[in-house]
Amino acid sequence: MIIIINPNSTESMTQAMLQTAQNECPNITIKGWTSHQGPAAIQGPEDGEACLPHLLELVKKASADGASAIIIGCFDDTGLEASRNLATCPVIGIGQAAYHFASLVGGQFSVITTLSVSLPILEANVHDYGLSQYLAKVRASGVEVLALETNADAAAKRVFQEILLAQKEDNVQSVVLGCAGMSHIPDIAGPEIEVRLIDGVKTAVQLGAMF
Repeated sequence: MIIIINPNSTESMTQAMLQTAQNECPNITIKGWTSHQGPAAIQGPEDGEACLPHLLELVKKASADGASAIIIGCFDDTGLEASRNLATCPVIGIGQAAYHFASLVGGQFSVITTLSVSLPILEANVHDYGLSQYLAKVRASGVEVLALETNADAAAKRVFQEILLAQKEDNVQSVVLGCAGMSHIPDIAGPEIEVRLIDGVKTAVQLGAMF
């Protein structure tokens, strides 16, 4: 049993991640939990700090309930190391999973995230994971996290514009989608998108299925 924990309190984002994961691994039991005491969206370090107490409580509960793997459903990999120290099963961050996959498939990658406040966090994470040599650029689309659902068409259009810029300017083979709310983007990409699009939710659940 894989348990996806959404550190923010937006239930619809949990359900979207859960649907993506179930579509990717239909023969595995996957549950989605929402941190109802977290912020509505995690946009920057302050939100990350605010979500930690309840997130870690849910990690302990998931481990005690017998999860074979836990996925932290935030691309910032919020609380990842602390969660690993608490759980008796593997804990996978969707950011770390996506970065490693991008490095393994070859060439360099860029990251398209939401707001510029997230750039330092993501750049530091790539460095801490030892993957800086594969990173071309972390780009902010200017799309707020919740807008990926509440204004989905306009948000997707802006994300695709940034992907096309990365494709044109960054000399990359892959673009990592830097928000859990972007998991639908590969499914609606048109033929003009020539780079490989990597979604952390799909990548993380594939890893989780190994345990």
